[in-house]
Amino acid sequence: MSAVWHAARAAVRRRRLQTVVIGLVVFASTVAIVVALGLLEAASAPFDRAFAQQRGAHVVASFDRAGVSDAQLAATARRPGVEAAAGPFEQAVITLPDAGAAADKGPADKGSGPPAGPRTVTGPLTVVGRADPGGPVDRVRLLAGRWATRPGEIVLHALGAERDVGTVISVPGGPELTVVGWASSLSRSAQGWVSPDQIAALHPTATQMLYRFTGSSSTTDGRIEKALGSATADLPASPLASQSYLGIKRDVGRAAAAYVPFLLAFGVLGLVVAVLIVANVVSGAVIAGLRHIGVLKTLGFTPNQVVSVYLVMVLVPGVVGCVTGTVLGGVAAQPLLKSVFMGIGTQDLVVGISPWVYGVTLLGMPVLVVLAALVPALRAHRLSAARAISAGSAPRAGRGRRVQRALAGTRLPRPVSLGLGLPFARPGRTALTLAAVILGVTTVTLATGLSSTMAAYGEAVQRVGYVHTVVYVGKPQFGEPAPKQGDVETEALLRSLPGTVHVTADAWIDVKLAGYTENVSCQFFRGDSDTLGETVAKGRWLEGPGEVVAPPAFLKKRGLDVGDRVTFMLGGEKASATIVGESMDGMPDLLRSNWETLTAFAPDREANQYEIRLAPGTDVGAYNASVRAADPGLNPVALPETNRDAVIIIGSASALTVLLATVAALGVFNTVLLNTRERRRDLGTLKSLGMTPRQVSVMVVTSMAALGAVGGLLGIPAGIGAYGLIMPAMTDAAGVSLPAFMTDVWRAPVLALLALTGIVIAALGALVPARSAARLTIAKVLHNE
Repeated sequence: MSAVWHAARAAVRRRRLQTVVIGLVVFASTVAIVVALGLLEAASAPFDRAFAQQRGAHVVASFDRAGVSDAQLAATARRPGVEAAAGPFEQAVITLPDAGAAADKGPADKGSGPPAGPRTVTGPLTVVGRADPGGPVDRVRLLAGRWATRPGEIVLHALGAERDVGTVISVPGGPELTVVGWASSLSRSAQGWVSPDQIAALHPTATQMLYRFTGSSSTTDGRIEKALGSATADLPASPLASQSYLGIKRDVGRAAAAYVPFLLAFGVLGLVVAVLIVANVVSGAVIAGLRHIGVLKTLGFTPNQVVSVYLVMVLVPGVVGCVTGTVLGGVAAQPLLKSVFMGIGTQDLVVGISPWVYGVTLLGMPVLVVLAALVPALRAHRLSAARAISAGSAPRAGRGRRVQRALAGTRLPRPVSLGLGLPFARPGRTALTLAAVILGVTTVTLATGLSSTMAAYGEAVQRVGYVHTVVYVGKPQFGEPAPKQGDVETEALLRSLPGTVHVTADAWIDVKLAGYTENVSCQFFRGDSDTLGETVAKGRWLEGPGEVVAPPAFLKKRGLDVGDRVTFMLGGEKASATIVGESMDGMPDLLRSNWETLTAFAPDREANQYEIRLAPGTDVGAYNASVRAADPGLNPVALPETNRDAVIIIGSASALTVLLATVAALGVFNTVLLNTRERRRDLGTLKSLGMTPRQVSVMVVTSMAALGAVGGLLGIPAGIGAYGLIMPAMTDAAGVSLPAFMTDVWRAPVLALLALTGIVIAALGALVPARSAARLTIAKVLHNE
C-alpha cells in the first residue's frame, strides 16, 4: 500500500494542473449539491419532525352543534382508520375591536406579504374550549406564561415574537379575558384557547374534532379526504369545514420547495460534468503514461496496484474538493434557508442543514469520483508490461487521417484546417469534451430562461412604473401621530399634491371565510385600482361589487376555482363575493376585493394605506417629503423595484452558471493540455516547417471552437427542455401562476447569443494551453526526444 501511495503522490505532483482541475470540478459540484439537498430536506423535514413531536392533527374538523351531538363525535375516535382523536371541543368565533382598523397591515413588499408590526389582539379569532394543551392529538406547545384554567383567561396563538402576558382584551357583548399565555400549534387548530367553563360565554356555534389517521391514509389529500369520510360516515351531518395538515405543510415549505427544482438541476448537471471530466483526466493520464505503467509493472506492481495508483491520483483532489465544497455549501445554504423561511408564522421549526446531507455528500462524491475514474483506469489493468513500454503516447497511425486529408484539400487557412482535424485523432476524448461543453451550454441556456422569467415576475410583483410610493396611516396605538383628517380628506390631500397621477386607497383587514378556521387577509381597494398594474394570470381584474381576485395558492388550498363564491364574516356580519380572477402571486391566505364588497359587511372601516402613482420625472424622495410636511400622521415609503425571491433565484442561478460554465471550460482546458502534450513532436515539426506561434494558437483554439459550435447547437435545445420541466415545477411548488408572456422568453436574438456560448466556453478553456503550445520551441522538443 505504501508503494501505491508514493506512486500516486508522485503522479499528483507531475499532473498538478489536472489535479487542480479535478479539485475545482468536484468543489463546484459539491457546493451545488449541498445547497440543493439542504433545501430539499428543509422543505418538509423540519415540519415533519415538529409535527410528529406535537402529535399534530391530520385533520381539524368543525361540526354543527345543532346537528351532531358530542357523544356521536366522540364515537368517531373508534372508527376504522382513526389512529387517535381529540375532542369534542366547543368552538366559537369572536371579533375583537380593531384600534386603527388593522393599521398594522400593508404590503411594503408584495413579494413577502404585509410587514409585521407590533402585535395587536384584534380581528376575528377562532377560540376553542380546551382543558389542557396535551392529549393524544395536537399537543399545543406553550411558549410563554401558562394554560388557561379558569374563566376570564385566554391563551393566544403566537404569530411572531409576541410574549406579553397580562394583556386584557374585551369581547364585544362578552367577557373580558386576560392573556395568561402564548402557545403554538402546528395544526393551527385555533387562534385562542380558553377553559371549558369559559367557552359557553363566548357563544360557541361549532364543535371541533382533531383526527390522526393510520398508515398511508394521511399521505395525500385524496387519502385524507377518504379517511375523514370513513370516520364520519355514521354521523347525521357532514363536517361544516375541515382543514388538512398537508395544506399547512405546503404553506410552510412553499418557499423552500420553489428553489429545489432549479438547484437540483444545477447540482445534477454539475455532477455529470464532473464525471465526464474525471473520466477524461484519467483516460488521458493512462494514455500519456503508458511507458510509466510498463515501468511500474516491471518493478513488480500488480495490475490492481496500478489501477489503485490512478484511483488515488484522482481521489486526493476529489476529497479535497468535496470537503471544501461541503463546508462552503453549508455556509452558502444558511442565508438562503433563513430567507426562504422568513415570515412563515410558526415557532416550532428548527431549520438548518441536517447531518445526513453532509454525510451523503462527503461519502457520495468521492465514490462518484472513483467510479468515474474506474473505467479508464481499468485500461492500465489490462496492459502487459512489454506492450505498455513499447507503446507510444501519440495517436495511432491513421486515426483521423482521412478527415485531416479532406480538410487539407479545402481553401481554409492551413492552421484552421489542421485545427478542425485534431479532434478526430482522439474520438473518445473528443466525445467526453463535447458532452461537457453541451452541458455547459445547457446550464447557460437554463439560467438565461430562469433569469428572464424571474426578472419579469419581479417587475410585475413590484408593479414597477405603476406604483411608486405607499403612504401608511399613522398608528396612535404604537406611539405614532394620527392623521390630521379622516380617510376621504386624506385621499383628497394626496391627490392635490404636485406629481400625483393616481391614488388608490387600501384597507387591509383580517376576516373569516365561512367554513374555515384560519383568518384570511383581505385587501380592499377604493379609487384607481385599475391603474395598479396588477397581473392576472387567469380570469380578469376587479370591475364591480361582490368580486374578489385570489392567488393560485389560496384556491388550491381550499379547493376553489375562478367562478366560485366565498363568504366573508366579521363581527357577525357576512358578505358574499365571486372569484373573478386568479392573481399571479403565491400567498395562500390573501384575497383582493373592491370597496363596495367591504361596505356590505363593514361600512365603517377606513383605509389604512394609499398607493400612489407619480408623474414621469417626479422625484419620489421629494414627493414623500411633501407628504410628511402636509400631514405628519402619514408615513410614505417608496416601493422597492426589486423582488427578494426574484433576486435570490437570479443571483443563485447566475452564480451556479458561472461555476458550471467554468467547470466546462476546465474540461476543455484539460483536453487541450493532454492533446498538446501528446503532439509535442508534431508541433515541433510544424514549427520547423515555418508555422508561427500565432498560427499554432489559432490551430489549437480552432480545434476546440469547432466542438464549442457543435456543443452550442446541441446544448440550446437541451437547456430549453430543462427550462420547460423546471419552471412549471418551481411555480407549482411556490403556488404561483405565471402568465404566458413571462415564460415566452426564447427570442431569436437570445438564441443567437446562446449559440455563441459553446464557442466562448471552448475558446476560453483552450486559450491558456494554446499559448503554452505556441511558446514551445523546436530545441525543447528535440531535447525531450
